[in-house]
Amino acid sequence: MRGRSGLRYNLAMEEERLAGGRTVGAVRIGDAVHRPAQPWTPAVHAVLRHLEAVGFDGAPRVLGTDGQGREVLTHLVGETTGEALPWPAWVFSDTALVRVGKWARRLHDATESFVPPPGVRWLAGQTWRPGLIVGHHDAAPWNAVWRDGDLVGFFDWDTAGPSSREFDLAFMVLTWVPLHARQLVERTGFTAFEDRSRRLHLLLDAYGYDGDRSAFADVVPARARTNADVIDRLAGGGDPVYAALLPVAADLRQAALEVEALPASFWTRGSP
Repeated sequence: MRGRSGLRYNLAMEEERLAGGRTVGAVRIGDAVHRPAQPWTPAVHAVLRHLEAVGFDGAPRVLGTDGQGREVLTHLVGETTGEALPWPAWVFSDTALVRVGKWARRLHDATESFVPPPGVRWLAGQTWRPGLIVGHHDAAPWNAVWRDGDLVGFFDWDTAGPSSREFDLAFMVLTWVPLHARQLVERTGFTAFEDRSRRLHLLLDAYGYDGDRSAFADVVPARARTNADVIDRLAGGGDPVYAALLPVAADLRQAALEVEALPASFWTRGSP
């Protein structure tokens, strides 16, 4: 197989299943990641090529396709959460919140100038229009790469698509602050529930968010329910990957209820 630079990939090399590979089939061969192509892969590749063109370094690069028709991307080198619980300590650090906020701002600014090719399809079925950015939509700890005390970037861009800034940020708030369902968050090893308001504003400060933060009281639960609805729709269409994620949809709906129960003061900077 030849990639964009004319390099031949030796598919005789051993395949190493990557975290998440049981569902998306991602494997590492040498320094490249091979993943089954999806109907939305052309849209995702257009985004990734745009990010490369504008110098954004927090995402994998598109290398081409292999002889099995799989997409081939560069491998982001570093530590991931893996599949074991609890998660490593860096996930819950203030440094991670700051790095994620700054990464999100760079991504959103970089995609303001992106115009998708005509007719492309996005996983969640969004429609692009001028004025939107492109969000990763799954920039969560399980897709993060960490090295030498810093965030390298995020992999698994299948969920990328047109978005408002707030809607993409809302998922990072759910998973990094974290405001996800308490029963799920406790399994990851997070215990500082009374510190979450401060953590929320640390992330938004790092992003440079200057909008009305109280609006996130509505955006975050709406985002959780939207994710749950997408999982339900794809599972209902017979996709076995998303059928396996139906318990995740239930956790997202529980998270929405818990977020709606937070006091108004939670969304005000400086709240305890």
